[in-house]
Amino acid sequence: MARSSVCGIFEPMPSPSAHPQIQLGPRSFDVLQLPPFALQWRVQGPEQTLQVKCLSRKKFVALEPEEWVRQHWVHYLSSELGYPLGRIAVEQPLQLNGLARFADIVCHDNAGIPLLLVEVKRPNIALSASVLNQVLRYHLTLQTPLVIISNGIQHQAYHFQGGQFKSLDRLPPGPSSTVSNK
Repeated sequence: MARSSVCGIFEPMPSPSAHPQIQLGPRSFDVLQLPPFALQWRVQGPEQTLQVKCLSRKKFVALEPEEWVRQHWVHYLSSELGYPLGRIAVEQPLQLNGLARFADIVCHDNAGIPLLLVEVKRPNIALSASVLNQVLRYHLTLQTPLVIISNGIQHQAYHFQGGQFKSLDRLPPGPSSTVSNK
């Protein structure tokens, strides 16, 4: 799949048995429709927990299928679209109707204003209306102009302007031209 078509509404999800896998230590993960990268991982502790070094948080976290998708998105946003890693928040806390919630990925501009919101799901979770509704509820709080939902295999991106939103075929580049990506 060409990089310019990473975001958009795509065909139905392939069946889990038809999707290629990649082996990392004791676990296997779906090959995603996002650019591959050199993931830093380790097996830790007596339970042999698989961990990945989060590109944004700069610490090791448990590598679960949703985290696999999240790290690929952080890499894509920073290396391909130019969002500086220092302006990408992972699991950003927010309040929604008095309840604590966490946005998976939020990219900010140089002034700290949220520009883009990404809600990730495990590869075997379909991008349903409930997933879109979840990210739209987060959007009510964050007011980002760009919203994405992804399970790593399928991606949907939307641009909000003037109270309306429209589907996007591709994402615009990030604002990194004046900030280092390290």
